[in-house]
Amino acid sequence: MEKILVLLHTEDGQLPPSALETLGLARELGGGFDLAVLGAGAAAAAQHASGGAAKCFAVEGEPFAVSRYATDAAACEALIRASGAPLILAPDTMRFHRALPGVAERLGAAIDTHVVSVSPGGEVQRWYYRQRIEAALRRGQRPWILLVEPGSQTPAALQAGSAPELLNVSCNTRTTVEGFSTPIAGEQTIRPDAPLLFVAGAGWTKKQKDGAVHVDEAAELILDFVRRTQCSLGSSKSLVDLSGEGEAVLPFLTHLHQVGQTGSSPRHRKGLATCCHGEEPHVVGWRFIQERRAVNLDPNCGWVRGKADVVYVADAFEVMRELLKLL
Repeated sequence: MEKILVLLHTEDGQLPPSALETLGLARELGGGFDLAVLGAGAAAAAQHASGGAAKCFAVEGEPFAVSRYATDAAACEALIRASGAPLILAPDTMRFHRALPGVAERLGAAIDTHVVSVSPGGEVQRWYYRQRIEAALRRGQRPWILLVEPGSQTPAALQAGSAPELLNVSCNTRTTVEGFSTPIAGEQTIRPDAPLLFVAGAGWTKKQKDGAVHVDEAAELILDFVRRTQCSLGSSKSLVDLSGEGEAVLPFLTHLHQVGQTGSSPRHRKGLATCCHGEEPHVVGWRFIQERRAVNLDPNCGWVRGKADVVYVADAFEVMRELLKLL
């Protein structure tokens, strides 16, 4: 196996789960590897994770504490040149997805994203078309930068090692970061790291047993559950499409919440589908969910036909009311 450089960045001074997954992949390959970390607290984070690494490098300081293309690209280029490894593994985060293609151009390197497997023989498996096509490939061009898909690997345990070599990187940039503007915690409904994914289907906006539509109550029940459990919220395509059809809608749902064949494929430990039909286009987005449960009034819905571990044939409104009492 060729020598590997594991290139990581910190978040709030710590290595995030995606970084530990990339480090775990490098250790599983069994060859020698270098470790390089950039960002706030990079030196301390690198030392805590450098066990087994032949060399360790870090770039830190105020200019590199935040994600910014100019500074990230300069730091990554310096770290890759310092190691000289022909194969670079990095997590496919927003920060690296933006900066590393430009770094590859500067180094005359090849780059591939959405990598899910690397063999000791140098064969790489990666995803195309929103994870629906998987291809195996090899490249003769070096360096070769591989961005590893978060959630596809087993995270490595931290093993302390020697202190890293701090690189002095200078970079001129015309931008300054003045702060962050984010929604309050109660308004955030997409949480990729949450243990539970709660998905709402179009049944929430249909006529209920009393012959009336209860969209306002549905919105209140769903948001209350999401806030209390801090779960992530998803939606079926049919529900987010209702806004374009003049139908009653849940106002907090957008196409960013869509889970399924034309949406996202999340990786939460557990998933709970409510008022969803459970047919294949929707279930495609659930293939990484480890435990699947569903609530639906129809005993013949798609979830019952072998697509869920547990199906509750019940009224979702009543189930959610009882759940909120328990919470």
